[in-house]
Amino acid sequence: MLCVDNVHITFDPGTPIEKHAIQGISLKLEHGDYVTVIGGNGAGKSTMLNLVAGTLFPDTGTISVGDKNVTSYPEYKRALYLGRVFQDPRAGTAADMSIEENLALAYRRGKFRGMGWHIRKGERKFYRERLATLGLGLETRLKDKVGLLSGGQRQALSLLMATLKQPRVLLLDEHTAALDPKTAKTVLDLTNKIVQENNLTTLCVTHNMRDALKNGNRIIMMHDGKIILDMKGKEKADLTVQDLLKMFESASGEEMLSDRMLLT
Repeated sequence: MLCVDNVHITFDPGTPIEKHAIQGISLKLEHGDYVTVIGGNGAGKSTMLNLVAGTLFPDTGTISVGDKNVTSYPEYKRALYLGRVFQDPRAGTAADMSIEENLALAYRRGKFRGMGWHIRKGERKFYRERLATLGLGLETRLKDKVGLLSGGQRQALSLLMATLKQPRVLLLDEHTAALDPKTAKTVLDLTNKIVQENNLTTLCVTHNMRDALKNGNRIIMMHDGKIILDMKGKEKADLTVQDLLKMFESASGEEMLSDRMLLT
């Protein structure tokens, strides 16, 4: 469903701060894979996600979604195939628009919208039903401005918007990192529910090792722009945080020093 083939990208080439941020990454996700991606600061996790999303373009290599080579597609064209939830709850929604208007933007993505902005009765019923599955009471607040929602409610709405049309690949960029632990768990539980019910192919970047081990069927660890560990199935299910730390040190030759990973 997603194929990243020998991708490289260098920032600020030819300057004293040149950084080869992604170094020949190859990655293939089958339909229904739920892959968690971990690594220290500067490992290349978010850069890889941005390359898949079309926010960045590789210097060399190819990126395909299904049978479609999207390497040269800008972000708005890839949005037809991808759903994305950002770390900042404000990034995926429009604060000055209502809940139903935000949902309409997501639902009508890729369709001709004309000059009108009328939300039909059947469409509103669909939005209400989908919101009800979140269990947050948002189905009774369709007319409320999104800016009035809490961070957790807004992130849950972003998640619903990103999956409303069942994208071929769902990208999650540390989407619970800005939330308090209780709210983060609620959003993560909703994520797992939506992913499992719709069998969505998912690529989830996280700093939380426990979350990475608990969720998904496959785990990838990155370091210095490379994938240094890739485990799935029972092999992944039997892992502990201490196992991951030992594997990181063995594969990278370095000690894991990221407080965000060690303390969560």
